Amino acid sequence: MKFTQMAKASEITRGWVVIDAKDQVFGRIITQVASILRGKNKPYFTPHVDCGDNVIIINASKAKFTGVKLEDKNYYTHSGYFGSTKTHKMSDMFANNPEKLYKLATRGMLPKTKLGKVMLKKLKVYADEQHPHTAQIKGQN
Repeated sequence: MKFTQMAKASEITRGWVVIDAKDQVFGRIITQVASILRGKNKPYFTPHVDCGDNVIIINASKAKFTGVKLEDKNYYTHSGYFGSTKTHKMSDMFANNPEKLYKLATRGMLPKTKLGKVMLKKLKVYADEQHPHTAQIKGQN
């Protein structure tokens, strides 16, 4: 009888994936990124092991949105004190800090555990085309 092989943390090899967000739909990018960060695109995916790759998103400020989400969707923050709820419009966040918007959306698709926090640290987002990770990507080929 054969059993399914479970990946060990010491056996995982991580690569670097560059995703160009220019003229792509925001939600489609985020689902693709979450899948790569979890390692679901690998044949040895194991739910309790971080087996995903590092992801770099470039041209983050040039993504497209469908429908009226950009005008209608709000993000809320709360410090825990009474009356401290703050509302941030998605359009303002996308204009001022697209990196934070990508991280918030990706965080919602990852596990809500310590493992999810480790996975989110492997996401690097840049508003334009330049990024400081060219050495890692060239070394992979």
